[in-house]
Amino acid sequence: MNDERLTVAEAAGPADGEPPEQPEESARPEKRKRRGPGPFTLLLLPALVTVIGVAGFLALTGGLPTPWPDDSGSKSAADVDVDPSYVPWLRKAASACTVLDPSVLAAQIDQLSGWSDDTDELSGQKGIAAFTDSEWRAWGKDDDGSGTSSPRDPADAIMALGRRDCSLAGEVTELRTEGRVSGDLVDLTLAAYATGRDAVRKAGRVPAEAETYLAEVRALLPRYEALDREDPAGAGGAAGALLTAPVSPLTVTSPYGSREHPLTGVTKLHTGVDFAAPQGAQVVAARRGRVVFAAHTRAYGNRVVVDHGTIQGKRLETTYSHLSVLESAVGQSVEAGTPIGRVGSTGLSTGPHLHFEVVLDGYYTDPGPWLVRGG
Repeated sequence: MNDERLTVAEAAGPADGEPPEQPEESARPEKRKRRGPGPFTLLLLPALVTVIGVAGFLALTGGLPTPWPDDSGSKSAADVDVDPSYVPWLRKAASACTVLDPSVLAAQIDQLSGWSDDTDELSGQKGIAAFTDSEWRAWGKDDDGSGTSSPRDPADAIMALGRRDCSLAGEVTELRTEGRVSGDLVDLTLAAYATGRDAVRKAGRVPAEAETYLAEVRALLPRYEALDREDPAGAGGAAGALLTAPVSPLTVTSPYGSREHPLTGVTKLHTGVDFAAPQGAQVVAARRGRVVFAAHTRAYGNRVVVDHGTIQGKRLETTYSHLSVLESAVGQSVEAGTPIGRVGSTGLSTGPHLHFEVVLDGYYTDPGPWLVRGG
């Protein structure tokens, strides 16, 4: 994750109010002579007993049935104990082959490093996916467009692990198709990762030396299974993406990553993605949220920022820049697909396009894996 932050002022909340005054404790009343029940008590006592009985029954049984479904037992991807910025990359990496699920990659990383990117000086393994230098030369790429390829870059590491696993999955699938090995493809893939393809082929199944590794990964899978399900709070698109297309079609003219600015000539991080679109094309919100900025700026021209709330405690925002027209206002609530402006070329721009950014907890991140494609 790079260190550039989005600076959008947030309104301060109201000050806490003073606690209400507590009534003074009344003096204990003088003990009075006991009297028999009056007619008022005789009339209300049976009703009071009935009310207490019903309340006790409801407390024991959990209350009356409700027409609303109980989602307390369900778990979304936002509840998984993984940095939320990793989730789109886990899903994108797993989508490269049918054998892998995001939960498998997450469980592997947990087993390999416990999500720590500290370098293991003894083994030479680096980053959360524990790649050696030779392994990184075979599988590593600059997947997040940061300008460097590094096993210590979580996005690069996750994608590299996905490529390696998918390659192994293809090899063991071929072996199983030929009848040379038997077993579950995920198990065979993990075994090939741990001991190599030749060991799996020689054993004809999961080799004994891979069983400990396989058992450890399998034991971790339940905590990450929510990653395999579509986020119910998402934008309604394919699993693995939380944002719908802000403009259609999604034709990228300048991706996220380091580049030389076409007007200033300065090489720096391009903090979003540029999508080609004609002047006046409709721009829509990519997810439910609230507009927190809608005004003209010198560099971005007409710009809208939408706050989408939090994912595992980290705030998610999207931005829409160089608009020709603003069709939203600060404080407005929007849904995915709500019109918020029109494509233009205001600010520092060479022609009509939409500059779209994803900001997670104040840091710019690659919008690519967050977006539903083909919409």
